[in-house]
Amino acid sequence: MKNALIAFMKRPTTIVGIFTAIMFQVIFSVIWMTGYNGVTDRVQNLRIAIVNEDAQMGQKIAGSLVQNLPFNMSEISSIDEAKQQLNERELQMVVWIPADFSQKASAADGTASIQYVINESNPALIKSIMSGAAGQITAEVNKQAVTGGIQTVLGNMQLPAEQAGAAAQGLSERVKSEIQSTNVIQGMNNQMVPMMLVLASYVGAMIMGMNFEQSSLSLGATTSRWKRFGARSVINVGAGVIVSLVGSSLLAAFGGQMEQGFLHIWLFQLMFVLTFIFVSQMFIYLFGLSGMLFNIILLSAQLVTSGAIVPRELLSDFYVKLGDILPATYAVEGTMNILFGGPAATADSLSLSVIAVVAFAVSVAAVALKRQAAPVVQPTAVIAGQKR
Repeated sequence: MKNALIAFMKRPTTIVGIFTAIMFQVIFSVIWMTGYNGVTDRVQNLRIAIVNEDAQMGQKIAGSLVQNLPFNMSEISSIDEAKQQLNERELQMVVWIPADFSQKASAADGTASIQYVINESNPALIKSIMSGAAGQITAEVNKQAVTGGIQTVLGNMQLPAEQAGAAAQGLSERVKSEIQSTNVIQGMNNQMVPMMLVLASYVGAMIMGMNFEQSSLSLGATTSRWKRFGARSVINVGAGVIVSLVGSSLLAAFGGQMEQGFLHIWLFQLMFVLTFIFVSQMFIYLFGLSGMLFNIILLSAQLVTSGAIVPRELLSDFYVKLGDILPATYAVEGTMNILFGGPAATADSLSLSVIAVVAFAVSVAAVALKRQAAPVVQPTAVIAGQKR
């Protein structure tokens, strides 16, 4: 036992394995603790638009909300334009004050409502925050109704001031909120799919690249570097097709939500799987098996910055800009659009293509700059030469 332990610890792979496990702890702790630091303090980065169609109370309410709520507030004149921006994730919620708001609020038996529209094709935290904000907005509107809005309207109806004030108190309690959801996500299992696909795809690409490198090293100098690179590239493409097909098929088999259909999600997953393969293997081409350290860093950074877990709007500027150059950001956005609804994933596919081409070009340069090992003379060739 003792001898086996000593022999085991003398193996370089044992030390590398322990070092890798330690680096996972260090990298994830540093990136996640700094990346998610201050997230709850950046709710002002979330964007809410107010569409006011009411010419009486609505103007005062909209102005007050823009000034007082702790979000990035703006006013948009058209509900259709606001919904389009919401669908494209330029907004996190739309507050819609209907044209008949004052009329219904002023009626003795009426119930006024403020409508809220939330796009669920986002990280789950968005819906949670926006639902809370809707309650806060309705409470604020009720407060304004008591202090002036409805009371003024009732006063104009020639009611005595005391009766107007009492009626205003009762009417304000009937200002309700109506929350509408677009691109509804059907269950937590579907909500977690974008993160699952990104995590499984990148980790799989990392491990596959590491094993491909070991296979390449085992070939040694018996095969030229360009032949090995060409064969490896062909296998990468073939593996990408199979891996993405398996992933999308399993998603369909388990009843996963697919608003734009199976073919779209398979082709898009093929796109980001290939990008992950080229990016992860780029570091291996550059640094050999030591490049796995960079892949661990990239894995952690992408989980933080992609928007799969926490909205990118709540991250610091550094991590937002870092996410802009990492492929997982576009993989998550495109996957959400295809699975849950939203704009076409064309822009995300283009961004992934650019990243893939750059990574492949760097890999080609790395292969070109490496020295070719001297060819190994096979023993059979030596014997044949002696006989001649």
